[in-house]
Amino acid sequence: MIKSKHKSFVENLLFALNIFIIFFLVFGSGIVIPQWLQPVGRLHPLILHFPIVVLIMAMMLEFFRFKERFSTEKLYHDFTTYLWLTGAIFAAFTAIMGLFLSKEPGYEGSTLQWHKWLGAGVVFVSTIIYWCRSAGWYNVKVARSGAAVVVLSLVLAGHFGADLTHGDNFVLAPVWHPEKKLVPVDKALVYRDVIQPIFESKCISCHNPDKTKGGLMLIDEKSILKGGKDGKLIVPGQPQISLLLQRIHLVAEDKKHMPPSGKPQLTPDELNMLYLWVKENADFKKKVIDLPVHDSLRLIASTYLKPAEETEEKYDFAAADDKLIKKLNNNYRVIYPLAKESPALGVNIYNKSTYQPKALEELSAIKQQVVSLDVSKMPVKDAELKTIAQFENLHVLNLNFTDITGSGLKELAKLKYLKMISLAGTPLNAAAVKQISAIKGLTKITLWDTGLTDAEVQNLQKHSKNIEFIKSFKDDGKPIKLNDPQLKNTTLVFAKSIPLQLSHPIKGVELRYTTDGTNPDSVKSAIYKPGLELSQNTGVKVKAYKSGWLSSDVVQFNVFKSTYTPDSISFIAPPNTKYSADGAKSLIDKDLGGTNFGNGKWIGAQKNIEIYMQFAKPVDLHTITINCLRNLGSQIFLPIGIEIWGGADINHMKLLSNVIPPAAKKDDPAMAMGIDCKLNTAKPVTCLKIIAKNIQNLPSWDSVKKGPEWAFMDEIFLN
Repeated sequence: MIKSKHKSFVENLLFALNIFIIFFLVFGSGIVIPQWLQPVGRLHPLILHFPIVVLIMAMMLEFFRFKERFSTEKLYHDFTTYLWLTGAIFAAFTAIMGLFLSKEPGYEGSTLQWHKWLGAGVVFVSTIIYWCRSAGWYNVKVARSGAAVVVLSLVLAGHFGADLTHGDNFVLAPVWHPEKKLVPVDKALVYRDVIQPIFESKCISCHNPDKTKGGLMLIDEKSILKGGKDGKLIVPGQPQISLLLQRIHLVAEDKKHMPPSGKPQLTPDELNMLYLWVKENADFKKKVIDLPVHDSLRLIASTYLKPAEETEEKYDFAAADDKLIKKLNNNYRVIYPLAKESPALGVNIYNKSTYQPKALEELSAIKQQVVSLDVSKMPVKDAELKTIAQFENLHVLNLNFTDITGSGLKELAKLKYLKMISLAGTPLNAAAVKQISAIKGLTKITLWDTGLTDAEVQNLQKHSKNIEFIKSFKDDGKPIKLNDPQLKNTTLVFAKSIPLQLSHPIKGVELRYTTDGTNPDSVKSAIYKPGLELSQNTGVKVKAYKSGWLSSDVVQFNVFKSTYTPDSISFIAPPNTKYSADGAKSLIDKDLGGTNFGNGKWIGAQKNIEIYMQFAKPVDLHTITINCLRNLGSQIFLPIGIEIWGGADINHMKLLSNVIPPAAKKDDPAMAMGIDCKLNTAKPVTCLKIIAKNIQNLPSWDSVKKGPEWAFMDEIFLN
């Protein structure tokens, strides 16, 4: 407490400090703080809590000062007076330090101005109350109003101060966080809807118009490309020399690590997306769906976006009776709902040799509900078009390779909801097609191999601009690249053997494959034929070839044999909580995680992962395969070592295998890889301990430089 003999000095000092603050506020734009005085400014956040507490205490005492029980109490009045003086003097010192700090680079904008003037306002109001509280006109109403003003100013100044140091809406963020509307993946832009939200949540608090730390703002394309005082933030296409990637991958203890220690850190997914965005030339306009289907950035980004919006069509007719639909279904006619809870039905008719017109006529009981009808390759004639025209709500009609001549197409003109009709392989003339072109809702007519010339189709297009007329492919002499081969297997994990099921949508394509890690060629590699079975862990590469076409890309996948499943599995050294999947049991659920480590199927850690397994009965094991992930751009390496321990019980285990996976090379592609560990044992085991060692000392070419990095696994196979 301030002694009475020093009270006069402190009061004069308070007056002088107020004058200095006013001078600084008025002429601050022309004031330069010398470097030796900057540490004084940086004490601002250190001491500001003291005047806040003292002033709040003084306000509370002042609020009750005029109550009868306190109004004549001298100690109460003296103590309150000293609190006001102490709070006001320290508030003044705090404000001056804040004014000094505001002159450093990186502090500007409206938030700073609000914080500065409200902080000064606390000093001024506190000083005025102190000098006036002994005046005759100072009553309970004035006292309480003044106290309220001080508290309100303190709260608002603190709010804007927190926004300056911790980001927008820092104080209210835990209780007030408006839910962001997820953007559908088909409408999302890579920067706006994937990258910018990362900057907003982890970076904007220090790099915004109000606080440009390091001279850097991250609010738009222009500011990001401009960079800060340390140079360009990103070099499109070169993440290894981009300052952004260097700073976010520094160890947390490094003072240049971003975001700073103590603030929310970037997740592995966010680190990966920033790396891939820069690597793919940091495009600010590209859509997510413009990226290749298997692009890593697209795959990860899609997990943070809403699925593509589907426009569900609504129908005003009732659903057909389930028993009736079941009755109408048979070996040559299939009736099915087009969507769950929808009354709309689709009909497919098969078996050309047994087709009769009654196959259509029998559908009259559900003519309102039939929205899609496929009679392709059936001997449908013009007379049956009258029956088809009774399906009043028909949207899609497939008449490919039927026996119609076109003269009966006029019957379909009454189908006002028809949107698409396919007439491929049916001899037609332009006049016949023109009859159905008048349907207002029609958007597409397929005319492959109909005999119509290009000129006739162009003329039809000219008169019906709202309809897309699809003509057969015209060979311009340039070879076309084949689609990728398709894998039809629903699972890639098996107990004894697995039939390999490959296909291709184009007829006459030759699928060649390898199982030795080399890429298939068109001469020496084996040709796939149905019936091929695999009985061991195998990495398969497949490529499609056809004369006159460019070969497809190589499709690669792994199949795994899993003979045994432990009766219990648990972690000795657990993974990172963010990458713990469904616990240890995820490692034996036979569900592979692909290459997207953020899909909830992978186990990941920045330290060793240790797993314990136990069997109810001894098992004769020879090989253990651990499926691991490598994605160097996301700092995910293969383990540097895998130890397998086993025995009759947990206290009598011996080292059965010690495998060192291949060391990472700078340009290694991202992929999942099964690591085989052959066991050196002649006895069955009832328990196992598996240790996957994480990399600690990184290669010199790694952008992070310092470890540890991540190790990921998604499945363990026991054979």
